[in-house]
Amino acid sequence: MKYLAALILMFSFAFGMKAEMKEWPKDLTFSDYLDAHDISKGMLDSISKKDQEYLSDIQSRYKYYELLDNDGTLMQALIPISREMQIHLFKEVESDRYKFDIIPIVYRTHEYFAKVIINSNPYVDAKKAINRDSVAKKASQALKDIINTKKLHKGDMISFVYTQRTRLGVPYTMPDIKVMKVKTKKINQFIYVDEDGHGYKETDKKVAYTVTGKKKVTYTRRVKGKGTTFGMPLRHARVTSSFSYRRWHPILHRYRPHHGTDFGARRGTPLLAVNDGTVSYAGWKGGYGRVVQIRHAGGYESFYAHQSRMRVKRGQKVKKGQIIGYVGSSGRSTGPHLHFGLKKNGRWVDPMKYLRKKSIKTSILKKFTKYENVAEIRYKKVSIKGTEENRMKLQAYLLNDTPSYIWGRTYEGEVHINDREKFEDEE
Repeated sequence: MKYLAALILMFSFAFGMKAEMKEWPKDLTFSDYLDAHDISKGMLDSISKKDQEYLSDIQSRYKYYELLDNDGTLMQALIPISREMQIHLFKEVESDRYKFDIIPIVYRTHEYFAKVIINSNPYVDAKKAINRDSVAKKASQALKDIINTKKLHKGDMISFVYTQRTRLGVPYTMPDIKVMKVKTKKINQFIYVDEDGHGYKETDKKVAYTVTGKKKVTYTRRVKGKGTTFGMPLRHARVTSSFSYRRWHPILHRYRPHHGTDFGARRGTPLLAVNDGTVSYAGWKGGYGRVVQIRHAGGYESFYAHQSRMRVKRGQKVKKGQIIGYVGSSGRSTGPHLHFGLKKNGRWVDPMKYLRKKSIKTSILKKFTKYENVAEIRYKKVSIKGTEENRMKLQAYLLNDTPSYIWGRTYEGEVHINDREKFEDEE
């Protein structure tokens, strides 16, 4: 809120100054953006090398805001680099110089209720009932593999509770469905939804799921195969700082993304490759100090920072569990530790969702003669927070016969900065 307030107050004297929401074009770089607004390339030199790394996190189709004066000169820009953080580019009032910073994104999270009467199918009917495509898609995703939606009949009902972030009154990021209920003549079923949008009939217990694929089936015996998951980057791992889109930096004393997990360990502790791969980088990398990066199959790349000594070279093939370096505190560090990062298809992901202390072994058959489609039943433990609370909320909405929230026309065009109350009310 304070960042938006500063944006408003700084320019409230200039009548006609306006804010515009735009979509970041494909293949547009931050340098290209500066050129488009006649901003000197020397401005890039004022950005620290560490912050320059975040410029590559700007993705196409991200919604960003510009504040322009009467002549179309850029006065401020707010450009997201993740769900939580954004670039703040602004022109100083006293001079023609531009300044750069990375600040948290200000948004609101609201809870909504939807009640959908089936006439065609859940997606079409949900979109028609609440006038929001993204919510309809998430509802369909949550129902997938839980109920056979083709067997729903006219008059059946689906209801659910979901949250939606908004920024200046505009929906921001995808909605999160918390709980659903399917009611038919034969079914009265609650469905609990995890943070990835997948639905489950039950939680806090092992849930069976089926994996179907091609396997060779004319074997004479079974043998254990290799592990298919990522191992831990060091033995006796102790997490000291988790992955976050916005974390208070202990050295810089400001909010910055923390695209990785920190493991506390003594200097000299061996670092292990989390999976087979090829070393894509081994050397010094700014505040990260001595860094080794390993490219793995499936579009993954692992990142091991602050090493005291590296044991591999670029281009070298490594095996899962092989020592690739040692814990240290090189670069910008408060003490010996490993900063471990993981990218999937070029995007940072939370490593702890992929790392496992023990590899999952698969069973394969030997001396096959042909391939067949085989369905395998596996089990996983599902634990979703707030299930009881969300179920009670949904029951209360239904008991009170609450109507669905219907989304109106989304924010488009431009809003003049003089409409201060509109900005303050939305944020």
